[in-house]
Amino acid sequence: MSLKDTVVFITGGSRGIGEAIAVRLAREGASIAIAAKTADPNAKLPGTIHTAAAAIERAGGKALALQCDIRDEQQVQAALAATVAKFGHLDILINNASAIFLEGTEGTPAKRYDLMHQINGRGTWLVTKHALPYLKQSKKPRVLTLSPPLDMAQKWFAKNPAYTMAKYNMSMLVLGHSAEFAPLGIAVNGLWPYTVIETAALNMIAAAKDRPNLRTPEIMADAALEVLSRPAGFTGNLCIDEVVLREAGVRDFGKYALTEGTRDEDMELDGFLGDAEHDRVRMLRTMHRSAAASAKL
Repeated sequence: MSLKDTVVFITGGSRGIGEAIAVRLAREGASIAIAAKTADPNAKLPGTIHTAAAAIERAGGKALALQCDIRDEQQVQAALAATVAKFGHLDILINNASAIFLEGTEGTPAKRYDLMHQINGRGTWLVTKHALPYLKQSKKPRVLTLSPPLDMAQKWFAKNPAYTMAKYNMSMLVLGHSAEFAPLGIAVNGLWPYTVIETAALNMIAAAKDRPNLRTPEIMADAALEVLSRPAGFTGNLCIDEVVLREAGVRDFGKYALTEGTRDEDMELDGFLGDAEHDRVRMLRTMHRSAAASAKL
C-alpha cells in the first residue's frame, strides 16, 4: 500500500509500538506528526519526539515533532492545526497514547487513577473530537486506536480494575465512534497484540530482558498498516495483530520474535483476550500448518 500524500497524526509515538507504527507507515511514504510529551532525553526511558521524527525521516517519510499533552485541549487543537498547516490535510489518526498502572484498588493512588482515565479514555475522545473536522475532509479517513477486545471476564478486573476500566474506555470509543462516523465514511478500528510486546516502557515495570518469549513492536506496525489498508466498510472492529496478519497471508511469525527461535506456542500472551480470540488464532495456525505440510508433499 502506498501512503504517498497521506498525513498521519499519532499520539504518544516517541517510542515503542507508536514509533514502530510511525516508521512502518513512513516506509510507505506517509507524512507523520508525532504528538507526545517527551521532548527531552530521559536516561531511564529512551525516545523523544525528535528521535522518533528522525527515525521517520530515515524510513523515507516526512515528520513533524510536536510536544503535546493530550489532556490539554488547547495543546491538542494547536497540534492538529500545526499538522494541517505543515502538510495541508489530515487522513489518519492513531490513538496510541496510554497510561498504565498495574495495581489493585488499595495500591492505586487517586492521581494514578486520574492520569489513566485522563489519557486513555478522555485523551482518546478529545483528540478524536478535534481531529474530526479535518478527517471529514479526507478522501480516505481512518482512525486506529490501540485498545483491547472487550472481554468482560471478571479476571481482567480483579487485579487492576482502574487500568482495565481505562483501557476499555478506549475500546468503547472505537465501537461508538465507528457507528457515529459511519455516515461520514470514516473507518474506526481498534488493534491489540496477541502476545506481550517488548518495549522500553514495559522494561520499566517488568523484567522483559529476562522474558525471552515476547514479540517486537514490528508485528503491531505491520498489523496497523494492514488494518489501515482495508476499505471503509471495515469498521468497528477490535482487531488482534496476529489474526489480522494471518488473514492477510503472513505465515512467518518468527521474524517478530524477540528471541530467535521462540515458537509461537511459547509466546507470552497479552491480557484481555477471550475464548473467541484464542479460538481464532488456533484455527488460523492450524490452517497454515496444514497448508505448509501439503505444499511439501
